[in-house]
Amino acid sequence: QVQLVESGGGLVQAGGSLRLSCAASGITFSITAMGWFRQAPGKERELVASITSVGSTNYADSVKGRFTISRDNPKKTVYLQMNRLKPDDTAVYYCNRIGSPLPSWGQGTQVTVSS
Repeated sequence: QVQLVESGGGLVQAGGSLRLSCAASGITFSITAMGWFRQAPGKERELVASITSVGSTNYADSVKGRFTISRDNPKKTVYLQMNRLKPDDTAVYYCNRIGSPLPSWGQGTQVTVSS
């Protein structure tokens, strides 16, 4: 049973910051690449940040320089630090494994950035 539980979203003004957390279970977390995805109303889900099992990271151009993904393997948790938030960052944010052929998605956590 794979379980991925996102938390940390909320309401924030443009220019503010949030830190998202994703607690994982049911996977061998320490050898699993993880990512943060987001989906805004009327848009497809997109990958915004990823991190490999050894800590190499990659970011979508839209968030590069503002977001930082990290992981804590003993805690089986992946984080997304979001700084200098913009209204177009508003979306439901999800975490998941990278490269899973049939991913299942949790509830996500809502991030709303006001202007």
